[in-house]
Amino acid sequence: MAERPEDLNLPNAVITRIIKEALPDGVNVSKEARRAISQAASVFVLYATSCANNFAMKAKRKTLNAGDVLAAMEEMEFERFLEPLREALEGETLKILSAFKDILINEQARLSGRIEEKSENVKSAASGCISVVLKTAELSAELIKLGAG
Repeated sequence: MAERPEDLNLPNAVITRIIKEALPDGVNVSKEARRAISQAASVFVLYATSCANNFAMKAKRKTLNAGDVLAAMEEMEFERFLEPLREALEGETLKILSAFKDILINEQARLSGRIEEKSENVKSAASGCISVVLKTAELSAELIKLGAG
């Protein structure tokens, strides 16, 4: 836990960047307004975290997950943010799966090169194993796209 209330505030650089992205060019924001927005954002994060923690505790878990956060948003009556949040989470999951797939493809190519001198059976088995993992990653991505993830 934080020792001082100021320790709970989000970094000023982050708040400034968010404000600049949210407002049209040429709009100025006073120092006091930035501070107020920062404090409001911190209160929102604390409240959302507390609500999400309640859902985790009800499920007898010590780890908050994305589902807890989504349920908290709904409980806090921020339903209009649920779909954009789900889409953002899905996008991040798909990015991770895509990166994992790229790593596996590179590893498959590397192993194929190293196994050239080995028997055809070993090469085929190694390639087959990696192909199964790749197919699993692709199916996971499809399930997420379909909303089953």
